[in-house]
Amino acid sequence: MATIIYTHTDEAPLLATYSFLPIIQAYAAKAGVEVETRDISLSGRILAAFDLADDALAELGDLATRPEANIIKLPNISASVPQLKAAVKELQEKGHALPDYPENPTTEEERDARARYDKVKGSAVNPVLREGNSDRRAPAAVKGYAKKYPHRMGAWSSDSKTAVATMGEGDFFSNEQSVVLPEADTLTIVLKAADGTETVLKDGLAVEAGEVVDATFMDVAALRRFLTEQIARAKADDVLFSLHMKATMMKVSDPIIFGHAVQAFFPALFEQYGEQLAAAGVSPNDGLGGLLSAVKDLPEGEAIEAAVKQGLADGPRMAMVDDRKGITNLHVPSDVIIDASMPAMIRIGGHMWGPDGEEADCLAVIPDSSYAGVYSAVIEDCKRNGAYDPATMGSVPNVGLMARKAEEYGSHDKTFEIPTAGTVEIRNAAGEVLTSHQVSEGDIWRACQTKDEPIRDWVKLAVTRARASSTPAVFWLDENRAHDANLIEKVKAYLPEHDTEGLTIEIMAPAEACAFSVERIRKGEDTISVTGNVLRDYNTDLFPILEVGTSAKMLSIVPLMNGGGLFETGAGGSAPKHVQQLLEENYLRWDSLGEFFALAASFEHLAGYADNRGAQVLADTLDAATATFLEEDKSPTRKIGGIDNRGSHFYLATYWAQELAKQTADPALAEVFAPLAEKLAAAEDTIVAELNGVQGHPADVGGYYRPVDEKADAVMRPSATLNEALAAF
Repeated sequence: MATIIYTHTDEAPLLATYSFLPIIQAYAAKAGVEVETRDISLSGRILAAFDLADDALAELGDLATRPEANIIKLPNISASVPQLKAAVKELQEKGHALPDYPENPTTEEERDARARYDKVKGSAVNPVLREGNSDRRAPAAVKGYAKKYPHRMGAWSSDSKTAVATMGEGDFFSNEQSVVLPEADTLTIVLKAADGTETVLKDGLAVEAGEVVDATFMDVAALRRFLTEQIARAKADDVLFSLHMKATMMKVSDPIIFGHAVQAFFPALFEQYGEQLAAAGVSPNDGLGGLLSAVKDLPEGEAIEAAVKQGLADGPRMAMVDDRKGITNLHVPSDVIIDASMPAMIRIGGHMWGPDGEEADCLAVIPDSSYAGVYSAVIEDCKRNGAYDPATMGSVPNVGLMARKAEEYGSHDKTFEIPTAGTVEIRNAAGEVLTSHQVSEGDIWRACQTKDEPIRDWVKLAVTRARASSTPAVFWLDENRAHDANLIEKVKAYLPEHDTEGLTIEIMAPAEACAFSVERIRKGEDTISVTGNVLRDYNTDLFPILEVGTSAKMLSIVPLMNGGGLFETGAGGSAPKHVQQLLEENYLRWDSLGEFFALAASFEHLAGYADNRGAQVLADTLDAATATFLEEDKSPTRKIGGIDNRGSHFYLATYWAQELAKQTADPALAEVFAPLAEKLAAAEDTIVAELNGVQGHPADVGGYYRPVDEKADAVMRPSATLNEALAAF
């Protein structure tokens, strides 16, 4: 039997899986397709790290290199340290023998535990599974629905004070050096102190011929000056101060930068109580929330809390994650993620929420200037021309270079907070120095790798997509950035390998490319953005959120380089607020449309690879059912009382069964599904009443990071009528 792997992940997507997966498995089995699951959730990865569970992620990483791979990957938690600690605590309470996360390991046992946890936190999943480059776009049905029923966009004013602030000097962009390796080699990263002593930061770093290797650092003294200046600027301009980082995916560098922002916002607090906080193991990198939680037991706890309140009063108004609960922009490093927070701010007219519960203009602080200009270009365009119109705007699909831990997202094991001033060098096996940076104590130094084969595949995919959709394609590369300059040379070398006659293919710096794309958007024209790994992440949230209201409805396909397929269910994270609402009100607002699109693409891929006619029928009928689903507007309603995620699944199941029953490509399959289609349609009122009847009361799924299957099943499958229909089928 042909096999698809459906991943168990985290938070809202995981809860939705309890409802949707039984439908998938029942329907697929009738066409000779088996749908198995693998647990790559944060809790599952923690248990696997300590040999308390099978390492499903490693298994899938191996599978992704084989042609038979067919993996449906749902959003997962890219854990910050506070999330990691919370998950460990829950698992410990469930009886799992796990050590605490050691903040400052001193023993060999603690160092071992820290190393295991460090492999779990941040972007531990995507680099393992992404053995191919990314093809993300809004499906035609979604784009058509958005044009017919445009979502609300906030008004922009030409005198808006909202702006982007970025460094430009002393940051990763300005300090970057880049080399292309002429042949396979083994590199070593060395810190040479002023007195000549050398510390090996990393050795045995294998590289391939043609590989691009970058090195750069963030000058922390320059960072602190910049942050202090922006805090003062926000206060002087009377706008909200908001820091936008990627402390989940950039799990080493960005939490450190976030910690510097916390210290810069509360200088008096850390000047007076810094030593006590450090002695108590409180790290500003964990955010203001972790600090306030930890100091409750300290003798100076009340004084520290008072100093925090005074700091908030003295500084500019801060953007809020939840003003009702007093959760600020600086509370938790994983609360404000740039690729989601910036598009949301742009969509509502350049506003964020202030401490008074009202929208206000803001200063969006993005320390590194590598990609900040993209957001600035959109904001300036909106100030000049007003909000975009979803009913008429064009689209910006993306082809993203991400295979084999490309670029910044592969930097984690090569990122260091410099312990002492000196020079960091990358040396080849012959001892020759490839890159060299003079650094000071506390600077953040990192190296990145981008292999040649993924770059070549990326160029091929860009041409393929441009040809398939007859759409201009723009490589977002800046000749003034060291890494990009090397990629530009490779792009120019590899483009002639493909038929580009009649195609429009350009190379532009990111800010220029963004301005070009949004100008075309306003004319209703489409432009493919061909980007590196980080911009892939940013663009596949930015443009879908503006175009169709969410990035969760994207079609996200990763053609794996060895022939398999990875099908990602849109973007947009794993929606912790949706989980909170489910636990409080038994209502899950998560929209599974991304799962529907990924599943159809997975079936289609399987049909070709395994020559399975039934899989193709499943794909075609699911696409048709999804179109009906959109036309009938069966996504979760915005408020409790209407259908939620579970009701959406019921309607998709009904429409899918109806399409299967009337298709003619496989008459035997049509005959099998006809009775189910009739049964579901006849029981619609009963099933919807059973699904909606549980709303309005707290729900218990047995755990946040690791739900108990029986409890989660009961919560997410509350319709006895639907359950019995599927069981009988």
